[in-house]
Amino acid sequence: MQLNRLIKTVAVTAVAGALATVATPVFSAEKIKAVVIDGYPAKAMWVKEFTNFFIPEVDKRLAEAGNYEMDWQESYGGSIVKPKGVLEGVKLGLGDIGIVTTIFHNSKLPSQALSAVTPFVAADARAVAKAVDEIAKEFPTMQKEFEKQNQVYLATGVVLDTYQVFSSKPVTSLKDIEGGKVAGAGMNMRYLEGIEGAAGVRGGLTDFYNMLQTGMVEHAMLWPEAAKTFKIAEVAPHMLRADLGAVNSKTVTVNADYWKKLPEEVRTVLQDVAVEYRDHVASLAMDRAAESRDAYVAAGGTVVEVPADERARWASAMPNIAAEWAKNLDDKGEPGSEMLKAYMAKLAEAGHQPTRDWASEL
Repeated sequence: MQLNRLIKTVAVTAVAGALATVATPVFSAEKIKAVVIDGYPAKAMWVKEFTNFFIPEVDKRLAEAGNYEMDWQESYGGSIVKPKGVLEGVKLGLGDIGIVTTIFHNSKLPSQALSAVTPFVAADARAVAKAVDEIAKEFPTMQKEFEKQNQVYLATGVVLDTYQVFSSKPVTSLKDIEGGKVAGAGMNMRYLEGIEGAAGVRGGLTDFYNMLQTGMVEHAMLWPEAAKTFKIAEVAPHMLRADLGAVNSKTVTVNADYWKKLPEEVRTVLQDVAVEYRDHVASLAMDRAAESRDAYVAAGGTVVEVPADERARWASAMPNIAAEWAKNLDDKGEPGSEMLKAYMAKLAEAGHQPTRDWASEL
């Protein structure tokens, strides 16, 4: 009798377990497609780190909750847009998420030039990235500029430790730059107004090698990590270490129409990871700075230090482009002067004393 009861109990339990299994639905994470675009190639540091850091970090955080899963489609190196076309591409929805090179868009994104109009202040990419991103979130100006481009601002990044001057001919001082043609991008060409006879020639990072090789320019302003990546030592084996300063040049944005459709959980993760990506890339830029200079020298390059007094003369000979920038925003009803003062204060608090205090001349 007891044996029969035991058999019946086991059978009932097995059936109940089977029914429970059938009755319990199996939930799978909702897939969300995300097309990421940048016109620069996958080997560019910030693009490589978007693949190796940003995407895995977003995936990891979403997997913890298990509600959503991103279906990433990465398109770099001109497959959808050229380097200067990311802003327009995200605006039109050609990409859902983009890494916008802001220095190409001074007229549409004037407030993004904040660190570019304040050279000779800080050569620390981490400090500049943090300060600019904090300004963007404390003042509405930067976010409003992206809103006009049908985009949502996530975070501003700094991918270069500091601008230097690379030359195809030997240079021993700033005097060797006088009267020369210098490749640059955006606001940094204004720096040349502090060097007699120097003329800026606009170009993109992917253009500089050919510009130097063909003699279109004798010099170019870029940073050591980029010089290593794009083999600049082959065509410009002379670096003048002027430490012009770290400059924010990349901003991660999301198409506004796409953003509206995203679940709140996904939005939060993207925003949080964008800030971590900001700090990760800036730290990586600093970590690689010395390594990249060593690689440049190993590839045949030479490095000449610009003395502090020459840097000071260069800075003082420039027009106050920071004050001009601030006034331009002020005239449009934006708090340009307040943003400049706040930015300089943040860097001072971080221990960076400027060669020229641009805000004091407002």
